[in-house]
Amino acid sequence: MDILKRIFCGMIIGIANIIPGVSGGTMMVTLGMYDRIIESLTGLFKNFCKNVLFLIPLVIGMGIGIVGFTYVVEYLLKNYTLPTCMAFIGLILGGLPMLWGKLNEKRIESRKKINIVDILCFFLFMAVVIVLPLLKGNDDALNTIQPSVLTAIVLFLVGVLASATMIIPGVSGSMVLMIIGYYYGILNGIKIFFDALKAFDINALLSQCVVLVPFGIGVIIGIFGVAKLINYLFHRHGVSTYCGIFGLILASPFAIIYQSEAYKNVSIGFLVIGIILMVACAIAAYFMGKITAE
Repeated sequence: MDILKRIFCGMIIGIANIIPGVSGGTMMVTLGMYDRIIESLTGLFKNFCKNVLFLIPLVIGMGIGIVGFTYVVEYLLKNYTLPTCMAFIGLILGGLPMLWGKLNEKRIESRKKINIVDILCFFLFMAVVIVLPLLKGNDDALNTIQPSVLTAIVLFLVGVLASATMIIPGVSGSMVLMIIGYYYGILNGIKIFFDALKAFDINALLSQCVVLVPFGIGVIIGIFGVAKLINYLFHRHGVSTYCGIFGLILASPFAIIYQSEAYKNVSIGFLVIGIILMVACAIAAYFMGKITAE
């Protein structure tokens, strides 16, 4: 049962990572698994079997979420933008009580009050999430990525950058990919790969491997690198780190709505449905987080 629960949580994290404006790191916090995931990544070889057994169901779930829901999420965002975005905002808001509890635990543990540095971290990181969507241009530069050696090197670096942001709560890796112009190229690469797999088109499969493999290697390296940094910050500057994460997460609803342009052509019906979904998802996320943390 615990394995199935982690696969399900991994699916939610994976889906969150393919939606611009939604942070996979935020979903980890919402589900009450963020600290455990960071510890497993940073201490992978210290207790290898235990950490791998913990991470494998999550990785399987993330793979299912990314691959299985790429088309679904694209369809929902295109046809039901506002309700879909408000559902994810509900998931984010539902995790705030747990995050607040962890902040207070760290404050009590370190025997310190929230000071000016903590407050500055809160507002600084909130500003980061608000400013990032504003940097995006009107059009994505790359819809199809052409395989080449130079492209493979660039995609490796893009993967490192994207994964570094994917694991930080409140910062959307997909949004960063959009800003640098690679979001639709990677998304189309995934779709072309699985279309080729269904058709058993070897040439198309190999050409997309040149695109996706370097990107995937970059993602893995980036995740481990950032996990070590975050683990250090949690242990040395816990309260400030949690304040920064709180700022990131509180600002993420703005990023989701702005990035998806869900505020355009709003109908009363979709708004009502969106509010209902937001409340339902917030309640579900709150109880899911409590169950996962047990």
